[in-house]
Amino acid sequence: MNCFRFAPILILLGGTALAQTTPRAAAAKPAPPPAIKSFDLSAIDKTADPCTDFYQYACGNWVKSNPIPGDQVRWARSFSLLQERNRYLLWQELDAAAANPTSALEKQYGNYFAACMNTDLVEQKGLQPLEPAFKRIADLKDSHKLATLMGELEAEGSAAPLFDFDVEQDDKDSSKQIAAIGQAGLSLPDRDYYIVDNNRFQEIRKQYVAHVTKMLTLAGDSPEQAAKEAAAILEIETALAQASTSRTALREPENHYHIYAVADFQKLTPDFDYSVYFKDVQIRSFETLNVATPDFFKGLSELIAKEPIEAWQSYFRWHALHGAAVNLPKAFFDENFAFFGKTLNGQKEPTPRWKQCTSMTDRALGEAVGQDWVKKNFPPAAKASMDQLVAALEKSLGDDIKTLPWMSDATKKAAEEKLGMIRNKIGYPEKWRDYSALKVERDDLLGNLRRNNVFQRNYNLNKLGKPVDEKEWGMTPPTVNAYYDPSFNDINFPAGILQPPFFDFTIDPAVNFGGIGVVIGHEMTHGFDDEGSQYDGLGNLREWQTPEDRKAFTERTDCVADEYSGFEAAPAQADVAAQKLNGKLTLGENTADNGGLRIAYMALLDTLAAQKKSINDKIDGYTVEQRYFLGFAQVWCQNQTEQSARQSALVDPHSPGRWRVNGSVQNFDQFGKAFGCTKGQPMFPVSSCRVW
Repeated sequence: MNCFRFAPILILLGGTALAQTTPRAAAAKPAPPPAIKSFDLSAIDKTADPCTDFYQYACGNWVKSNPIPGDQVRWARSFSLLQERNRYLLWQELDAAAANPTSALEKQYGNYFAACMNTDLVEQKGLQPLEPAFKRIADLKDSHKLATLMGELEAEGSAAPLFDFDVEQDDKDSSKQIAAIGQAGLSLPDRDYYIVDNNRFQEIRKQYVAHVTKMLTLAGDSPEQAAKEAAAILEIETALAQASTSRTALREPENHYHIYAVADFQKLTPDFDYSVYFKDVQIRSFETLNVATPDFFKGLSELIAKEPIEAWQSYFRWHALHGAAVNLPKAFFDENFAFFGKTLNGQKEPTPRWKQCTSMTDRALGEAVGQDWVKKNFPPAAKASMDQLVAALEKSLGDDIKTLPWMSDATKKAAEEKLGMIRNKIGYPEKWRDYSALKVERDDLLGNLRRNNVFQRNYNLNKLGKPVDEKEWGMTPPTVNAYYDPSFNDINFPAGILQPPFFDFTIDPAVNFGGIGVVIGHEMTHGFDDEGSQYDGLGNLREWQTPEDRKAFTERTDCVADEYSGFEAAPAQADVAAQKLNGKLTLGENTADNGGLRIAYMALLDTLAAQKKSINDKIDGYTVEQRYFLGFAQVWCQNQTEQSARQSALVDPHSPGRWRVNGSVQNFDQFGKAFGCTKGQPMFPVSSCRVW
């Protein structure tokens, strides 16, 4: 679905960059990544005033000394460096398994990795692996048969782009798993790229059409025919964009929850036979489903009636080609990278093949690969220590709830009950997924990808009508991220993020609480942000605040949304206006950042009291309190390309590093006191926003 089912700490644009890899990349062995400092005094820019711009003070020298590597679009001191380390360790595991597997599981993921690395075979096969999909598309003679085409393509694991169909928890009865369908079908990052009529987007659309034309020409069409097809593709995608609901609107749970009887849903798009599609994807029968975006399917109905069959053939053929482009011969890859890597994201060079194949294997077989990764990189002592940290943060959030001046006793009781019901998942799943049904062949890259698509689809669709598995994870163990899921009411911390610099046995508590402590607090606070607060402790979409408290809560979240909407994500460029943040899109993450910083600080105070230590003790010339804020800020030191920053402002619900730091500390008076700021300075304003 095109909505936020769970809230990660960060959406790494590296995901976009990693898709841009070259089949002709050199096969040289990668070098080990540099060691990561949990706390970096050399990062601090002492020429800056922490009371004016704390991000510049905490990160200025790091930002100056760490330009973005050519294969990246965003380079972050903590996330990127740890992601590179984890991926290198994972690559070592995969490379060894590909060369000399010692178990059936190693052979499976070793062969998956080896097939990805075999770029000579990619060149030899050319477009041959796409021919079955191309033939199905060419055989489409009637737009009333689009359902048959969609179902057949998805059944074989090929790109079926028009909409997303899956099984998810029922928002209003989290014990049930129901069918759900929602908008999709676009190639550009967001609907705004199609429908906003300014100079920047007009130019991008022209470049997109030129790119599609080149790709179809490479696939064998004449330049004239390819140009005609590209225009038709843009027309279809523009119509889909116009029918789509914005990302900001989809943050409101009620906006993506519409239960329809199947017969009534069919009426939204009469010329698309959903019963044929449902049969082809082999889902058991159901009577109702959640239609996340009904207006999209009404728009799709009009589009099917309007567009000629040739346009639909072009659209589906394009998506088959585009979906496989990074794993096709070099000519296709280079053209794909030129537009989606360089033009849209400002990435200078392709990501090395070993990184791409490591990430691809992790996505496909993450809980197979992760079993061995965890044994080597996440000892039981780390898990036990993390359990203690989570308990400390839970106590702090509970104490915070008790003292909130705007919340009534009745709502406080309900909030405390929800907090007590949050499930904690730390490190890795209790039960590993079984991948034995996934067939992997060492000489069939695109075949492996298609079979994995079918495997993952069947895994999801088979959940329909079955009990919810409360122990299931949505991220793989080596992932450098964390998330809260409102329907599960759980917080999830993969082993990948529970490493230095976030979590370090050797460092002082202030830095640990500023790092992983704030991450824990961030995810807990998601249960009580503008979206999460609409779900109860069982994960059901249900109001548990009194009307008066909900009004007071909304006044406070509106303050945060307005504040962050004033922050600049990218400066003005020639004929392109400055890009401001969307405070509504980023509201949940900003609320979680602010809440996480506050409750982690409270947990630090409790820890220091238990150790009979003072917040004013000094290390390296900084008090414990100052080191806490510096440790927090240094998590978010980053550089980012201008193109990527603009894209992030439209699609990423997280604010850039500068505003995750400055926005949070200027809303927490304790920061201003810690650094001796004067009331009224930028980081210590007279009035500020606070939710939790």
